[in-house]
Amino acid sequence: MDDYPLLNLFWTMLWFFLWIMWLFLLFKVIGDIFRDHSLNGWAKAGWLILCILLPYLGVLIYVIARGKSMGERDVKRAKESEAAFQDYIRKTAGPQEGSGGAAHELARLAELKDKGAITPEEFEKAKAKVLS
Repeated sequence: MDDYPLLNLFWTMLWFFLWIMWLFLLFKVIGDIFRDHSLNGWAKAGWLILCILLPYLGVLIYVIARGKSMGERDVKRAKESEAAFQDYIRKTAGPQEGSGGAAHELARLAELKDKGAITPEEFEKAKAKVLS
């Protein structure tokens, strides 16, 4: 450690961090190339070859040329994912107490009456209460 000054350690860490960040960007660009439905197969192959043969320059050119649409596709994908998640939660949670309106409440009361949990008189009282 005595022969490696602190400033050299700082520069080494900085270059390592930048290299890791570039790798993340490279994988993001390659993922975007394959997920973009507006590109045909030849365009995808061309971008991919450019990013593989000239990695730094290819990624830089891709981000400059298609960076805005890349961000828009990410936002669209995030919104679709959030909507699907919310839909899944609604389907999984099922109807909550007080939701579903009078029809849901009447169906629940009819089911209770059919099971014998409530008498027909109790059913009529509850039905009148729901409908009022």
